[in-house]
Amino acid sequence: MISLRYMELDDATELLALEERNREFFQNYTGLRKDDFYTLEGQKNRIIQAKLSSENDQAYSYVIEEKATGSIVGIIALTGVLRHSLQSAWVGYFLDREVNGRGYMTEAVKQVVAIAFSKLNLHRLEAGVMPHNLRSMRVLEKAGFEKEGIARKNVKINGKWEDHMTLSIINPEDC
Repeated sequence: MISLRYMELDDATELLALEERNREFFQNYTGLRKDDFYTLEGQKNRIIQAKLSSENDQAYSYVIEEKATGSIVGIIALTGVLRHSLQSAWVGYFLDREVNGRGYMTEAVKQVVAIAFSKLNLHRLEAGVMPHNLRSMRVLEKAGFEKEGIARKNVKINGKWEDHMTLSIINPEDC
């Protein structure tokens, strides 16, 4: 179905196409992006920043590849990595609108949870979802996340502060 791998500089052209194809769709779920994000140079900078964040154990960004075609259909990331007594991170993701509903994101979340718990030795993962985004909440629940509550006016999405349902999953091997 899908596989995850780290972003590489060679992915810049394909990531740009993904972002341009889904610009309006993704904008409903993210902060405002400057026009230079939608350039090849902007995508290369994004990848370079992702690599630096990974090297510094701050965030880990992966492309989601469709196995049948080898195409990049999305991005999933572990961000805000905290170590020491917290051992936690946030999960965030985007999937090409054209492949929604195929189970790809549920599989990607399950894979990133496995990476977070087995390779990165994290204890807890959290995700925030706007309360009306029932499909995304369902993805997380299928991957084992549980609802914890509403974080009011928590994330600025498309220029407006939005409430988010916080969901989490705990590493069962680290209880």
